[in-house]
Amino acid sequence: MTTSESGQGSLLPRDRVPEATALLTVVSLALVFAAALGVVPRGLLPRAPDSVLRAIPPVNAGISLVAIGTISAGWRAIRRGNVQRHARLMVASFGLFATFLVLYLYRVALLGPTPFPGPAAVERFVYFPMLGIHILLAIVCVPLLYYVLLVAGTRPTSEVFGSLHPRVGRVAAALWLVSFSLGIGVYAMLYLVY
Repeated sequence: MTTSESGQGSLLPRDRVPEATALLTVVSLALVFAAALGVVPRGLLPRAPDSVLRAIPPVNAGISLVAIGTISAGWRAIRRGNVQRHARLMVASFGLFATFLVLYLYRVALLGPTPFPGPAAVERFVYFPMLGIHILLAIVCVPLLYYVLLVAGTRPTSEVFGSLHPRVGRVAAALWLVSFSLGIGVYAMLYLVY
């Protein structure tokens, strides 16, 4: 049995997964809310050229589409018993999520939120509910994603199946897919439809 198979090579003890999940969640959400609410002083961040800032929304929409593909493929892989492919795809999905979030928060910290350009009725009854659900699901996904990644990273594969990882992972993947899909809808309403 190799070190990674025994779970002994992990930097995090397996019995500390809940605490690590909580800590990572609090730090991550604090950074998200600090950027989104304008608490981060704009002078602290280097300013990219306007062309780069304008490119972030379509790049993030593309990242979201790719993430939907990797999450779906990862889900399919585990259902077929291909654990290694599942693990690679889900780690890639998390990397895409992190990239999306860094780009989004960088742009919001510098420019603030993008105002809705469409009619007030559409904003109130379609855009805001879609955006709210997207944000809520993204927030709920954060601890779920940390948990499943930490469980998988601190245990041998044979023990992952006996943990809460499969159940929590199914919920996380489903919510993640909906959140990414709604995010694409939000992008379309902000930049394509109106």
